[in-house]
Parts: sequence; C-alpha cells; structure tokens
Amino acid sequence: MNVAFAPLEQETYSFYLVPGFSAMGFVAAMEPLRVANRLAQRPVFAWRLFSADGQPVEASCGLKVAVDGPLDENTQTLILCAGFEPRRGISRSLVAALRRMARRGVALGALDTGAYVLAEAGLIRDQPVTLHWEAVPAFREDYPEVRVTEELFCLGERLFTCAGGTAAIDMMLERIALRQGPGLARAVSEQFIHSRIRSREERQRLDLGARIGTRDPRLVAVIARMEAEIESPCRLEDLAAEAGVTRRQLERLFMGHFGTGPAAYYRAIRLERARSFLAETSLSLIEVAVATGFSSKSAMARAYVQKFGRPPGAERGRWKTPPLANA
Repeated sequence: MNVAFAPLEQETYSFYLVPGFSAMGFVAAMEPLRVANRLAQRPVFAWRLFSADGQPVEASCGLKVAVDGPLDENTQTLILCAGFEPRRGISRSLVAALRRMARRGVALGALDTGAYVLAEAGLIRDQPVTLHWEAVPAFREDYPEVRVTEELFCLGERLFTCAGGTAAIDMMLERIALRQGPGLARAVSEQFIHSRIRSREERQRLDLGARIGTRDPRLVAVIARMEAEIESPCRLEDLAAEAGVTRRQLERLFMGHFGTGPAAYYRAIRLERARSFLAETSLSLIEVAVATGFSSKSAMARAYVQKFGRPPGAERGRWKTPPLANA
C-alpha cells in the first residue's frame, strides 16, 4: 500500500555519499528532482550532498563528486548512497547521527547497498528492505533478523530502501507522485524517455529463462531448484525427477544447452555464491564452505582454485568487514 505524504512547498533531500557509491543509482535518484523543479516551474525540491569529511567522494566508476560538506543533521530526508563497499561508510559518528535523526523523525533512505548502514545502526525493525540483488545473499547472512525482499524498492514514511540502478528513478517518481501528484511524476518520466513507471513489486532481475538463455521448462525448473538449494545441494536424481526425466537425459539436456553437465553447472552456482560471501561478509572459510554445500574448507578451496584460479582467501581484501571507525 502506498504511503500518503502530505504536500510541501519545498522538500529537501540530503544525499550522503559512501566511498565507492554507485554513480548510476545516485544520479537516477537526484535527476528526477531537478526535472520536477523545471516542469513545475518552481523549486518544489532541493538537495544537498554530504560526505564523512566534507571532501569529494569517488564513485565506483572513478567519478569524483564534490559535496556541500560533512553531514548536516538538519534535513527532512537523508538518502545513503553506497555501492560495492558499503561498510566503508560505517563509522561510530555516522551511526550516532543516524540514530539521532531517526529519533527526530527524519526520513532515512538507502540506495543499492546503503541498507547495510541502516542495519548496522539498528534502524531496520519490522519493515522489509531491499538492496541490489547481488548483495542480498550476503546481507541475509549478516543480518538474518531483517526481512529482505528483492523488489525494486520499499517505501515507508520514515524508512525507504531501493535496489539502486534505474530502480532509483521509479522510486523517486513514486515519491514525486505521492507528494506533488501523479501528473508531475508522469511528466518527469517522459523527460527521461522512461516509458513506464515500474511499481515497487516488480522484480529486479530478468526471469530465469531469459537469464540462462533457454525457455525449456525442464531446465528452468532444475536451475531454479539449484539456485534455491545452495547450503544442502540436491542429488542429481532428485533434480532429474524435478524435470520429469532420467539422470542420463538430464546430463544430455545440460550438455546440449550449456556444454557442461548438471553437476559442474550446480558447482559453479555454489562457487559464485561462495565468492560473494567471501567478498561481502565476515564469515570464516569453514562457514562459507558450509553455507555453500561443501563438505569441508579444503574441498571448497580446491574447487575454488580450479574455477577462479586463486584461493578463496584472496577475496578477503575487497569487502573485509572493518571495525567501526571513530570518525
């Protein structure tokens, strides 16, 4: 159900940029505000940009964005913009500031993986959240108590989250519609050649058949089961039964469509999930092995080196969880 926002003469959005933030998501969220002002022929929205130290922030693409200064807590709405390394934005001072802002009723939002910052601050309670689909499995491991959806965005009055990318356009268009009317939202959408405003319930990813390049219902059913059963892998006989074929027929199906057998295909799915856990969580190697269905840490390591050409420990340098900084 949509949240009904009271109309305001002017609404100010503050964007807090975490190092390595997604430029796509940030621009997709800010630009609708600019266009809304132009079409309304008055400043119905204003925006400010902040960083931890008031210095320019580098996005994941290398683009450096100047900001207005360090965080000013006196704002109506704050959006945390993150990317591949959301934990780089977590500090004791930011957590304390977010908690103070939440107590005062400031609306807090997050783009892409910004939900990590909200979760670390303990500000996500009963409301479901979303973030980029690639980060969802690791987030669920780190915060099992948080309800996560894979919708485009979740929109509440005081807490809202978005998967990032182009979904930020749809979220901001809905916010514009709720505050200033659907007519303005549709006009903004047309300016972006955004032919259809997507609803929050739409899924982030292509359907499975489109992703794997086949509409064969047998393969779609089997691979859906593979993706769902990571920690306790299914036997090939059970997967074949899922498709209504024999194990030998299943082997031929996979070889014909993918050039590899179902066992190797399944192992590759689990190894990709292991790589995500290694890069994005603080799980130990043995915990990652268990979570991805390997019998031991050494078994996972052998398969990992065979697929990626490097040991699993090599991933730890990217998203290693740091202690909370004092800054």
